Amino acid sequence: MPTEEPVLVAPKTVKKVIKIVEQPLHKVTLPDFAKIRDVKEKKRRFFAFIKPTVQAENKKILILRAEVARLIAQLTLEQPFSAEEHTLVSSLSKKYKVSNKFSLLRQLYELQLKIDIIPLALVLVQAANESAWGTSRFARIGLNFFGVWCYRKGCGMVPGSRNNGAKHEVAAYSSISLGVARYLHNINTNGAYTVFRSIRGQLRDQKQPLAPEILATGLIRYSERGIDYVLELTDMIRHNQHYFALYNK
Repeated sequence: MPTEEPVLVAPKTVKKVIKIVEQPLHKVTLPDFAKIRDVKEKKRRFFAFIKPTVQAENKKILILRAEVARLIAQLTLEQPFSAEEHTLVSSLSKKYKVSNKFSLLRQLYELQLKIDIIPLALVLVQAANESAWGTSRFARIGLNFFGVWCYRKGCGMVPGSRNNGAKHEVAAYSSISLGVARYLHNINTNGAYTVFRSIRGQLRDQKQPLAPEILATGLIRYSERGIDYVLELTDMIRHNQHYFALYNK
């Protein structure tokens, strides 16, 4: 009988998968929010983590806002400005994108419209929404809890879903305070949020509280999701009132 030739089986090639761990672009020790399974505990820890920085940055804005109000009163009373005060107005106008071709009084009123706080509750829910409760790559690696973009090569992290030809990056920061400050400044100066600032200014003129649910409607251009994004923010504000009440004491 003929003998069968042995079948030669090629050895299996084992592919070794190497997982590249992206290193943080900062030296801040963050809580590992992904490991917190209890939803209430995760919310409590996240809000408690972000809250002090938001309050501190808002306080800085209020101090600057009070200075602008003083200058408006001084100009209204026709009291001359010192060289230092003129320099301050010029510096603030440049920082907050107010035209120096405006009259001095108009510059100050434009600054008053832009130099103002964003309510704690609104900032907290945006941070939670944009960072997936502190678990997103951009929050962990670059301390960017608000999805703020930058446009200089190497200024941050390249989004994995970035379209071909796009050049934006998601900004990276060296501290939580810097990230929060840049977010607040973006809302206060970016042309996309003119409506937000107008609503806030009207509430101020009417001596009404800066209601986060109302102000959220001015952030329709913050996300490509538009009105759905605004509705999600307002829903988050309503469902997390307990935490905000604790932090506003």
